[in-house]
This record gives sequence, structure tokens and C-alpha cells, in this order.
Amino acid sequence: MTSRVRTALFVTAVLVVVASVAYLSNPAIAPGATDDYERTTLTVVDDETGETLASVDARVADTYAKRYTGLSDTESLAADEGMWFVHDSSDTYAYVMRDMDFPIDIIFVAENGTITRIHHAELDPEGTSESDLTRYRGTGKYVLEVPYGYTNENCIEEGDRIVLD
Repeated sequence: MTSRVRTALFVTAVLVVVASVAYLSNPAIAPGATDDYERTTLTVVDDETGETLASVDARVADTYAKRYTGLSDTESLAADEGMWFVHDSSDTYAYVMRDMDFPIDIIFVAENGTITRIHHAELDPEGTSESDLTRYRGTGKYVLEVPYGYTNENCIEEGDRIVLD
């Protein structure tokens, strides 16, 4: 085997390793990773009165790639639109505003539908590194992201419930 062939094989192997590392560190870049979101309608209900407070048409992010990308590929949300993140189990999670174009409300929801935490998430300053992004923490199996101020405008509070369509 000539040195040229060995060099070509080495370069090819390095390229394969680099591409693999890039994919594993950000699976959202894989083709089709975030295409074709299913949609669901969510109803927010006052815990004390049972009154409907709001209804949200939400894209469902139920895979790791879709949860990682979230709304970062979205330019804006309509007044009654959101994204519903579905995790495999209830736990404490931290959400960030990675590559976001607009602020949002982040609502953590327990497996039984009870809202456990609400954050009003502002954009981080431009140029903020990944490690310095603000982490919005909460506990639950689900997270609902809606336009900024949505929870205030609709009198949604921790303890209220979200009902799936």
C-alpha cells in the first residue's frame, strides 16, 4: 500500500469520526430530526373552580432531537400556540433559550397535569455561550412553552391543571 493510499484512508477515517462526534453532540442536526411534529390541543383549567382558562394548539416534542431543538427553529408563536415537551418520566429538568428569537413562558407540568412551576423566560444576551445560558428548572413529566406573558394574560398559576385533548 502506497503512502498516498494510507493518507487517503486516514483522512477518510478522521472525517467519519468528526462527523460522528458532531452528530452525537447535537442529534437535532440529523435529517428529519424535527420534521413533522404531531399537534395536540391542551386545555388549562383553574384548579379551584374547574373553569377553562385557556386552550393551546401545541406541537408535540416527544423525542430527544425534538426536545433539544424546541422552539429554536421558530420565528414566533401565535397567541394560542405552543410546544408540548413530553419526557419519558417525571424528573427535574432545566430548559434554556438556545438560539431563540423571542421570549416565552415555560410551564412545568406533573404527570397528573398539575402545573408545578412557571417561568417568564427572557432572551439571554446575544453571544451568550451554551454553558452560560440561563437554566429554567422545574419538576414534571411535561413542559409547555407558550408566548411570553401568556400565563399572566390568562390568569394561569401554579396548581392549575392542563388537560390533554
